[in-house]
Formats: sequence, C-alpha cells, structure tokens
Amino acid sequence: MERNIFVFGDSITKGHNDIEAGGWVQRLSLYCENNLDDVSVYNLGISGNTTNDILKRFEFEFKKRDKYVQERIIIFSIGVNDSSFRKSLDNNKVAIEIFEKNIEKLIEIAKKYTDKIIFVGLTFIDEKKLTPLPWNADAFYYLKNVKDYNNIIERVSAKNKLFFVDIFDLLKKDDLDDGVHPNSEGHKKIFEKVRYYLIENNII
Repeated sequence: MERNIFVFGDSITKGHNDIEAGGWVQRLSLYCENNLDDVSVYNLGISGNTTNDILKRFEFEFKKRDKYVQERIIIFSIGVNDSSFRKSLDNNKVAIEIFEKNIEKLIEIAKKYTDKIIFVGLTFIDEKKLTPLPWNADAFYYLKNVKDYNNIIERVSAKNKLFFVDIFDLLKKDDLDDGVHPNSEGHKKIFEKVRYYLIENNII
C-alpha cells in the first residue's frame, strides 16, 4: 500500500543545524527509503513559520503532493515560534488562545484527508541564550512559554484522540546548537523517538 507522510513545521522541521543528515525529517525519509518500499516523506518545514503560516499554506501544499496513494499521514511539528515573546508587541508572537484555535483548525482541515494525524511536541530550549535571540533583539524565548504551548498541543491532541509524540524532555543543552535549534545529535534523538513511535503505533 502506497503511503505518503507530510511533515509541516518550522526551521526545526526543515532540519536547521543538522550538518550530518539534514534534520530529523530527512533522517526519517532516509529510513523509510531504505526500509519501507511503500512510504514517501515530504518535508514541508519553513524557517520562522508559526501556526498562522501553516494554516495559510497547508491545504495548497498538501494537494500539490497528494497523488495516487492509498494512505496519507500528516505530521505537524510547530509552535516554538508562536510562543516567542515579542517586545514590540508586548505579547507572544501568536497569543496562546489564538494558538489553540489554530491547532484546532489545522486538525479540522487535516481530518478531511486522513485520520492519521500526528503532533510532534515542542523541544526544550536553553533560555539563557535566547533572551533575547542573538539574531532578533525583539524576540525572547522563555522556557515556561514553550512548555505552556506544548501543553496546549498535548491537550488538544488528546481531546481529538490524535497521536502525540512528547519530546519536551528529550533534549539537553548539549543537543542544542544555539539554544533552540537541535544540532545533529539532537535531530538524531528526535528522529529515533518519532520513528519508534510510528512503528509502535503501527503507522509505518
């Protein structure tokens, strides 16, 4: 049976800073290519994306790639950028109540195409390196915010009886290249956790 895995997310999804293998999604793609003849993985991560951005592009990009398969698997790995505090806004980039509504809307749209919907949770961050971000003096990442947004994803996933891969406590400071983006070892850990979860739950 032909199966496509579509992974929507941000720079971590894209594979930022994994100089060895291109990120956890690319590692998953290589694993499927080498071990599963019937599974194709599409990496649809874009740096800087929030749930607002995924909502704008999800259906268009999904339909462009959704051809001639019997099963569709959709993975969302998004939320760290939403949680960032913007000094100029005096608020998080995407307010937490809007974030929750966005997650619900993504689920509603995705359910039109598949019941195999998976959320990969948010990662631990090294707050001391990210207040403010070295590349954006207006943006601050706080660990409490990231955890709160991760809890929203977990709760909404449970309410909708969806798959949720919890990786919040998976990484340590040494697994982060700049305080937020995993290095190659960090991406490897995420890949292994996601791969195990997909196999354990008979998704691949």
